[in-house]
Amino acid sequence: MPLTRITLRQLEAFLVVAEQRSFALAGERMGLTSSAVSQMVGELEGLIGFRLFDRTTRRVSLTSAGQDFLSSAESVLRHVQAAETAASDLRNQAAGIVRVGAPLVLAATVLPAAIKAYSSKCPKVVVRIRDTPVEALVDRVANRDVDLALGPNRPTGGAVESSVAFESPWVMWCHSSFPFASRDPVTWAELREAPLVAAGRDHELSVERMRSNAPPETRIVPVDVVDNVTTALGLAAQGLAATLAPQYVGLLAKSFGLVMRRVVEPETIRQICVYHPVARASSPAAEGFLAFLTEWLPNWHNELVSSEFGRGAPT
Repeated sequence: MPLTRITLRQLEAFLVVAEQRSFALAGERMGLTSSAVSQMVGELEGLIGFRLFDRTTRRVSLTSAGQDFLSSAESVLRHVQAAETAASDLRNQAAGIVRVGAPLVLAATVLPAAIKAYSSKCPKVVVRIRDTPVEALVDRVANRDVDLALGPNRPTGGAVESSVAFESPWVMWCHSSFPFASRDPVTWAELREAPLVAAGRDHELSVERMRSNAPPETRIVPVDVVDNVTTALGLAAQGLAATLAPQYVGLLAKSFGLVMRRVVEPETIRQICVYHPVARASSPAAEGFLAFLTEWLPNWHNELVSSEFGRGAPT
């Protein structure tokens, strides 16, 4: 039996006639003549090999076979309508899964806030955070492990493109009892005298680059290097050392009871970028979240720095 020749329009005509019990009323519902509806139902009956309706001059009623066939036809159209809705959602960036890579602080603080804000706009889009070391951000986007990434400015190459989302100055985080806590701001030259712990090779290298052109007597060498910024913050919370990190790290540092002190002469800025692929097409959901994130991040950062804690007021 050539079931593949059955059309959705024929099934729709069958269901509307079954509901209306009239070819004329079904035609009005579908915007067709009653004869056109009757023809489609007749074609469907020819394809499936049995009558669907008993027709008289006064009434139209389902046959026993038609009644049995009804649920199958309804199921088919229900699935088709669900597929159409899903396709519309995907096309309009309203549904799908987006994988976003980010290092610890951004993954733990910024992205959850962005996801919450985006979910109110597109509740069917699922955003998955993938914890990613800074040095692996670009590669994971290029290798399709993630759709997007958020992190410090890094060289991208030809397969990945980046745009600056916001800029954050490097500052010192320390306990209020730390000797240098009484200074605000503190200079890079003064920090040479302070015990500092670096959080990961990325932070250590960043400090090296910042002071690479400085005279030897002002260069800064951390007393220790730990893998995670939370470990550095924990050491600072005990007054054992201070740590250098961008200002936005205050979202975590505040929970450790640390104070922030500006570092100047010169002030050094870290750029946070959004990374996305250029060599392949992104899903509509990823494109939608990228557009949202690009607009949302600067506003989020502006609100952060305008708060009392964001200004680094002495505590």
